[in-house]
Amino acid sequence: MAHGQKSPRWALTQGSLGLAPSLSLLSLLLLLLHAVSAADEYDYYSWQSDNFHNGRFYTKQPQCVDIPADLRLCHNVGYKKMRLPNLLDHETMPEVKQQAGSWVPLLAKRCHADTQVFLCSLFAPVCLDRPIYPCRSLCEAVRDSCAPVMETYGFPWPEMLTCDKFPIDNDLCIPMQFTGNHATQPPVSKVCPPCDNELKGDNIMEHYCASDFVLKMKIKEVKKEKGDRKLIAAQKKKKILKQGVLRKKDLKKLTLYIKNGANCPCSQLDSLGSNFLIMGRKVDQQLLLMSIHKWDKKSKELRFAVKYMKSHQCPTYHTVFQ
Repeated sequence: MAHGQKSPRWALTQGSLGLAPSLSLLSLLLLLLHAVSAADEYDYYSWQSDNFHNGRFYTKQPQCVDIPADLRLCHNVGYKKMRLPNLLDHETMPEVKQQAGSWVPLLAKRCHADTQVFLCSLFAPVCLDRPIYPCRSLCEAVRDSCAPVMETYGFPWPEMLTCDKFPIDNDLCIPMQFTGNHATQPPVSKVCPPCDNELKGDNIMEHYCASDFVLKMKIKEVKKEKGDRKLIAAQKKKKILKQGVLRKKDLKKLTLYIKNGANCPCSQLDSLGSNFLIMGRKVDQQLLLMSIHKWDKKSKELRFAVKYMKSHQCPTYHTVFQ
């Protein structure tokens, strides 16, 4: 294909390829990959369509590389090789890992069954002779389910994932794989997002790096205010594990908020007698709760994480959903 020539459009349907209706999309992509080429490098020309304007021409041929085990967002997505540069203009694997790592906590929220497929189609796109973008409907479905969760943490849906940028569904694109309720998917939790985190060392460290501040503290009172839940800290001494943007006056009268969390359950707040591990961000002069755990002295995971905080160098990304 000559440079500048418009790529043909294809309807990505199982029927058009004579495949069984039960065949998953990832299996279909792998079959296409096998049929097109087994080479490690491909001539690459930017995806062009009437509705996708941020395509990019690379003079350097993309490579087909293994998805590394430490690319946690996509290591278990269902295929083993990805093209680099990816579809978000990340040209090196360290850059991919750095940027993709900030999205890992969103997967744990299970806000949509296709969150991983959508994100990995961009961060770790499957190797074919041309890039395959997510369909606009897939983007919209994930956005509509996950944007409210992100808003809880003070993050807007990012501009780089504006759904209008992606091709409409009659183009060659990755559609939704799950619609409605599926027994194979864990149930979507109704728990307040900051209260729905496992007490695991790696989970704690991911939120530690994504948070502006981390404290060991007691909570005096919990109130509801304008659809949010308001946590008022006890005046007792607080142990600062990460001070970040907190100032002395913030610590004197510390108040945290669970955005849109007035009515969602949070079992950690059923009893306020113990200390808590509190992680949060400062957004528009308001302190938002990112994660809360009861301070369990017997927990090996908690002890490991707190010890690790003293020496751990966090990645340079500064938001959990960048």
